[in-house]
Amino acid sequence: MTTARKRRGAFWLGVGLVTALLACGLPAGLAMVYVDRLPFRSETAGTATAGPAPSPRPGDPFTVTQAWLRDRIAELVDEQAAALLRGDEQGFVALALPGSPAVATLRRQFRSLRAMGVSVWRPRVDALPERVERGGGVEWRVAIDVEHCFGAPDCAVSQVSITSWWVDESAGPRVRAVEPSGTSREGPNREGPRPWEVSDLVAVVGERTVVATTRDNRSLLPRLSLEAERAAAVADRYVVGGRQPDRYRVYYAAGPEWRRWYGGNRPQWTAGYAVAIGGGNYDVVLNGDRVQPARAGDLLRHELTHVASLPAEGFPNGTAWWLVEGMAELAGAGGRPVSRYGSLPEVRRLLTAGKWDGQLATVEPPADAEGGEGVLY
Repeated sequence: MTTARKRRGAFWLGVGLVTALLACGLPAGLAMVYVDRLPFRSETAGTATAGPAPSPRPGDPFTVTQAWLRDRIAELVDEQAAALLRGDEQGFVALALPGSPAVATLRRQFRSLRAMGVSVWRPRVDALPERVERGGGVEWRVAIDVEHCFGAPDCAVSQVSITSWWVDESAGPRVRAVEPSGTSREGPNREGPRPWEVSDLVAVVGERTVVATTRDNRSLLPRLSLEAERAAAVADRYVVGGRQPDRYRVYYAAGPEWRRWYGGNRPQWTAGYAVAIGGGNYDVVLNGDRVQPARAGDLLRHELTHVASLPAEGFPNGTAWWLVEGMAELAGAGGRPVSRYGSLPEVRRLLTAGKWDGQLATVEPPADAEGGEGVLY
């Protein structure tokens, strides 16, 4: 038994399973999971002006300088995008100020994105740069919105907003630092940072999945990829809306990565979760401290079924909870009969204790519940 499985005593999991079993009459399997319950919101600030901005002259309004600088930076990030897609690391890093923190950040991001099979990278600079005096000099704070995806060129894109800090050198603008998304906890950055932003990743790109982890855990990738591909074949049968995910993305996080990726801050008992990242896409993160690759099948089937079946805007709050989790549990069971479901004792206790009134509208538990009387997703 995995460490995660020892948490199956939570009574609200029993509620979800009771309702799922009553509604479907089919087996459900155990997975210690958590689904983000806030919908993804995509917001873009600023509006680009039509046509190229004129070169600033003495006496021009400040906005002329801002617009000109924005256009120069937009040209640079377009060149950077082309370098990424053709596999040119030096070209991707070329816009960084030599010796600055941005050099290491961009090299790491390049290698992680390439390892994961990035196929679309479309940056856009809409908002005017913000002039900031810091460290005895002048820097420009620039928000870059990037549509991106992994797999085929026609994959469904997600958007992330990246804050960067630029200096205006004699040779043109150069980026000094790149901040990870998630600082604002709003809009496209509500769930950040993405793993590829902040960690040096290695990955296996399979037919239906991309599985990534840090270099320290690279030896786990073959088994993780095998289990993910098997789970994807099950999850594909639960697709709602017609289109299968381009590829299911799975990140295996251990130690500090679990506490940092996508903002961390999940309940302590969580073994894995699916998070909406925009464009109808979800990422799955496994807690390496609780999940062993060889025993990750149930959890992966559960989480990938969330990815296949949840609406684009995120997890639906309210009375649909029993169906969302019940269906994922059903997939997680992998065809095992109800008699082999690990939490049957908890289900029986729930039914005999009189703690549930039998109404689906009363099933959903508090989002932050945990432990023996808490929620297990």
